[in-house]
Amino acid sequence: MVHYVTVATCALNQWALDFQGNYERIRESILQAKAGGARLRIGPELEIPGYGCQDHFLESDTTLHSWEVLARLLQDRALDGVLIDTGMPVLHRNTRYNCRVVILDGRILLIRPKMHLANDGNYREPRWFAEWARVASTEDYVLPRFIADITGQRTVPFGDALISTEDSCVGIELCEELFTPQSPHIAMSLDGAEIIANSSGSHHELRKLGRRIELIREATLKCGGVYLYANQKGCDGDRVYYDGSAMVLANGEVLAMGTQFSISDVEVTLATVDLGAVRAFRAGMASRSTQAAHSSVRYPRIVAGISLSAQQAQFDFSVRPTRPLAPRLHAPAEEIALGPACWLWDYVRRSSLGGFFLPLSGGIDSCATAVIVHSMCRLVVAACGRGDAQVLADVGRVCGESGFVPATAQELASRIFCTSFMGTANSTAETRARARALAAAIGSYHIDVDMDAVVAAIVGLFALVTGRTPRYAVHGGTSAENLALQNIQARLRMLLAYLFAALVPWVRQAGGRPLLVLASANVDEALRGYFTKYDCSSADLNPIGSISKADLRGFIAFARESMGLDVLGGFLDAVPSAELVPFSEDYKQSDEDEMGMSYDELGVYGRLRKIKKCGPYSMFAQLLHEWPGVGPREIADKVKRFFFYYAVNRHKMTTLTPAYHAEAYSPDDNRFDLRQFLYNAQWTWQFGKIDDAVERLERRSGVVIEE
Repeated sequence: MVHYVTVATCALNQWALDFQGNYERIRESILQAKAGGARLRIGPELEIPGYGCQDHFLESDTTLHSWEVLARLLQDRALDGVLIDTGMPVLHRNTRYNCRVVILDGRILLIRPKMHLANDGNYREPRWFAEWARVASTEDYVLPRFIADITGQRTVPFGDALISTEDSCVGIELCEELFTPQSPHIAMSLDGAEIIANSSGSHHELRKLGRRIELIREATLKCGGVYLYANQKGCDGDRVYYDGSAMVLANGEVLAMGTQFSISDVEVTLATVDLGAVRAFRAGMASRSTQAAHSSVRYPRIVAGISLSAQQAQFDFSVRPTRPLAPRLHAPAEEIALGPACWLWDYVRRSSLGGFFLPLSGGIDSCATAVIVHSMCRLVVAACGRGDAQVLADVGRVCGESGFVPATAQELASRIFCTSFMGTANSTAETRARARALAAAIGSYHIDVDMDAVVAAIVGLFALVTGRTPRYAVHGGTSAENLALQNIQARLRMLLAYLFAALVPWVRQAGGRPLLVLASANVDEALRGYFTKYDCSSADLNPIGSISKADLRGFIAFARESMGLDVLGGFLDAVPSAELVPFSEDYKQSDEDEMGMSYDELGVYGRLRKIKKCGPYSMFAQLLHEWPGVGPREIADKVKRFFFYYAVNRHKMTTLTPAYHAEAYSPDDNRFDLRQFLYNAQWTWQFGKIDDAVERLERRSGVVIEE
């Protein structure tokens, strides 16, 4: 029997603690879903407070304000007629849970706590939440009084249950639960759940989306049924970028899929599914029917007074089911072009600053960072061309010119992106020329600076105080002298970068806002510790901080063709060099020579150390098989050299510039005080609550309130 149901899954650009903005985006997504004919809408994990609140989840304010947002949704009659699945923290019997709250027509049907928490990599959910351990079981939850006054309910079911509509059955699975061996969707499907809703907060990593799709595809292929996947998108105020890709799958096929990288705030993905096909698919699997008949798990069912299908849908042949499609998977080079670009745009538009400043050295790392900003400008210009109201408003704020609409990426870059080549006598003409040519190609405001006088002043001061003048190694100096002279140049670049970032906008335009300083050290250099502490790798943000040199080279090759930047060929051909010591016919500084290992080797070490959990001995054992052409002694020397430098430079990890997380072997160590580093300084919701309380108290005490 034909049985069509239209469903909606959302990718929302939520922001931790931005309750007002989060509420507006949730409401807009529900209205879009309703306009599209959907009667079931799901959103991202913890979409009301934002997923990345981290230690703010420990504050009672976060839970209170989440309930207040939910109250607005419950009171909004424009949202009636849609079964809404939203997310927030809930305190039950003095225990905090990460919950989905299912509402319909101003009433709460179910509060479903998360049963398996993410606790690895970038995730520390058990720090803030407890797991709900009672499978297929519920108990009464006593609602806050102001919510009970709205809904007319004193208690609601809290726990693990299915939602039974007039024509189907819906199960709920939260993010990490999909990735566990005994995923809840299996038992739910065997007990008759035809639609599984998964609300996620999953971040982007290179090459990760394919695994996500395959897990959902396998779930629906093995169990049958419809699977709705929602996800956060954008920068939540931290290092990770949530990459959207909301999708709907049925019986092993992808029916609809949202974009993975987008700078829009609200994206609703709709699909019309045939529940009759689900029932036929399942009934045709004899082994599934046997397991379902013998399954001991029977879920409580919460009755929802709604039909997900139109009343006459089975007789209306104008209703068309969504056709399957091939999922769109970006190549890693495309992911680098898009993910960090979206992350940077979210950061600059929410930071109240005027753009970016980048020390552009003429090497491939700073080149890659500059091209990512260029990619960001391309995305913004494209969104302006589509008439995206939010992006147009953001452009006006960032550029300080309301109504400004850039026609090209270069025109936008000329307003918000400043690059600078900070050279010394050790810099080559080739690197200076490459930096200048790239700046011209992408349209950045470029400054060419010679720092020799400043370096000489620092060295002169040291000589005046100590009576000794340090020399480079090529001039007979010791290794300590050689390193100190290099570090002076590197650290001066950081000082100058912040000076120019603060004052170049002032020079160019009265009242110009300062710029965010960008770093450009890759993940392999961080792993090896091959950078100067507090040099120009120390900045506000680092778009490439967890991307390998190999992947960056692939990205530059891709950008040269796809973005029409012929100038990038020179960067690909250049030998990576810091250019901090005098060069001659006999000696030219090279990164790989100084590190004593290649960038490709560092990529191997990084994956074995972090992903394969190898210590020195097991890494050595692994490499004996991975590098059969290399002798054991040479492998041993390489492994020991790596772990030595990794150990002595580990202290540098605590000062790494916050970097876009793109690679699972990133050594970023900044995970102690778990609060985001980007806030909405207006605190619209919170300050509004304070103002309301002040007015109430003053009225109660008889104080005259002046208008």
